[in-house]
Amino acid sequence: MSRTLRASILLLALASCGGGNFSAPRDLDDACSILRQRPGYLRAMQATERRWGIPVHVQMAAIHQESKFVGNARTPHRFALGVIPMGRQSSAYGYSQALDGTWEEYQDESGHRGARRDRIEDATDFMGWYMRGTTDRLGISPGDAESQYLAYHEGRTGFANQSYLGKPWLVDVAAKVGSRAELYRQQLEYCR
Repeated sequence: MSRTLRASILLLALASCGGGNFSAPRDLDDACSILRQRPGYLRAMQATERRWGIPVHVQMAAIHQESKFVGNARTPHRFALGVIPMGRQSSAYGYSQALDGTWEEYQDESGHRGARRDRIEDATDFMGWYMRGTTDRLGISPGDAESQYLAYHEGRTGFANQSYLGKPWLVDVAAKVGSRAELYRQQLEYCR
């Protein structure tokens, strides 16, 4: 075999190893199916539940709403005059759709400077950190997926000021997150 051919094969093999798997699992309505396809998700969420006390089903429902389990999810682009790109709607990125500023606050407080929003272990730890802070500051139960999601979306101050009441669409979304969390909770009882 020629040197060039061997080098090409080696390069192709190395290239196929990188990049990560950012596609969504199939059948997002079935928690057991998601976790069978991505066993690392369960390990990450269980570690977050042990560390921060946020149940797996609440984490799963929030991630479903934020990114549909797509690790490199981003907000859509904004356009001026319908055609001129003006950047993204926000800096939200990754499984948790964490904003740059909140992510940096998490990195500073947790000491997890190398954390990445597109890594499920880091994204779930971030969500646990944020939701535990919401529980501590606002008294929202860790298992109350609907209220936790409203505080996650609006920020704790926005939640405390009830800013969501002026956004009926958001109240509907939060109710769906609560329903999905309950669905996932029931499913997880049978697939563990």
